[in-house]
Amino acid sequence: MEHDQPVPRKSGLPFALGAHLIWGLLPLYLVLFKTVPPFEFVGWRILFTLPVCALFVAVAGQSKELWAALTNRRVLMLLTLSALLIATNWLTYIVAIQQGHVFAASLGYYINPLANVLAGTLFLGERLSHRQWGGVALAAAGVSLLAWDALDMLGISLALAVSFCGYGLVRKLTPVGSLPGLTVETIVLLPLAVGLIGWAATTPQGISFGHEWSLSALLACAGLVTAVPLILFAVAAQRMDYSVLGMVQYIDPTMVFVQAFFLSSEPLGTTQVVCFILIWCAIALFVWDLLAKRKAARAA
Repeated sequence: MEHDQPVPRKSGLPFALGAHLIWGLLPLYLVLFKTVPPFEFVGWRILFTLPVCALFVAVAGQSKELWAALTNRRVLMLLTLSALLIATNWLTYIVAIQQGHVFAASLGYYINPLANVLAGTLFLGERLSHRQWGGVALAAAGVSLLAWDALDMLGISLALAVSFCGYGLVRKLTPVGSLPGLTVETIVLLPLAVGLIGWAATTPQGISFGHEWSLSALLACAGLVTAVPLILFAVAAQRMDYSVLGMVQYIDPTMVFVQAFFLSSEPLGTTQVVCFILIWCAIALFVWDLLAKRKAARAA
């Protein structure tokens, strides 16, 4: 009698890489909206994400999954929480970028992977190997140096790290697909979006959409720019250990740091260079550990 072979776990790494590469380039998109107030921009971002999600749901044939999520009280409550966390993250990030605090925003996403490792061990029962703990220690040392050098902006960084770590953890624990889940989150945030845009309309400068076609077109693209990486991230969060997913997240803050160095007046000092070296040594340890485990599994 033959024993059933275990079904291999689908890899979430390609989805995680795709999401973080898009997020790493996001500041290049956000700087185009310096004339749009942050609260108004978040409103448009939510509003234009909904039709993108609706289209994706229709094409993927996931209407039943969407309705099931909307009518399940527990799932709806969890997605309401994740929606509030990601909205907080968006607003904090946009304010930071528009006010020129690019390094502070990047630091938030350097702290975030450490928060993921902590969340994975505390709430998900994940266990790290000795090599992985060594990588965490190196990354923590690098981030501590960076945080000490930017204490005045540490509040922004912590708000970004905690809100996004919480978002990923809630999505990992919520039994819903990535696309229906994001659609429900967007529906939950729709009243907030309408309120923010309505409030902007009462200000002296009015709303930004509809006056200049190029700016309006860029605002309309916010839905696609928002939906695609969040869908990829939600898939990755469900397929990967949360601790490992956290280490992959070092990609986009590094890209943001590089952009800040080349595209803004913020200097790149010795502290940042040492931080980069420590963090990429940490990533190398994680990669070494993953390759060693894969080799051992094949040998077995």
